[in-house]
Amino acid sequence: METRRSAPKAEALLLRLLLGGLFVAHLYWKVAILPGGIAAWWNNLQSAGYPPIVPAYVLSAEVAGALLLIPGVLTRYVALYAMPMMAGAAQFWMARKGFYFTAAGSELPFVWLALLGIQAVAGDGPGALAPSPNWRAVADRLRNRSRIV
Repeated sequence: METRRSAPKAEALLLRLLLGGLFVAHLYWKVAILPGGIAAWWNNLQSAGYPPIVPAYVLSAEVAGALLLIPGVLTRYVALYAMPMMAGAAQFWMARKGFYFTAAGSELPFVWLALLGIQAVAGDGPGALAPSPNWRAVADRLRNRSRIV
């Protein structure tokens, strides 16, 4: 008979560290490696027709991922916040280069999107500084409120 673990899973911690590290690396690329830095990246998105809110949201999601995932601050919510950004990145590259990553396509953003979804479901993992609220407890509270009203 299989027993369920009630302790936080190490897998969620490892995924949290992986995703946080990817966000750090991606921000480093934008700041230190990309010719022209963040300004060039921002102008590229605007010249592609995106309104200024899009690069602002992308930067906020990447900074949240880099700063909050590694220490485990509201991990589920940070992952959920970054998912639309990654879906947008997948669409951006799919429209321009197709699916396959060998042509700089959308394959990698789709994988990153899936990992963020897994993180949102898996939760914080051990060692989280500010764990995400338990979704079942929140859902139960909402259901109980609707019965009272």
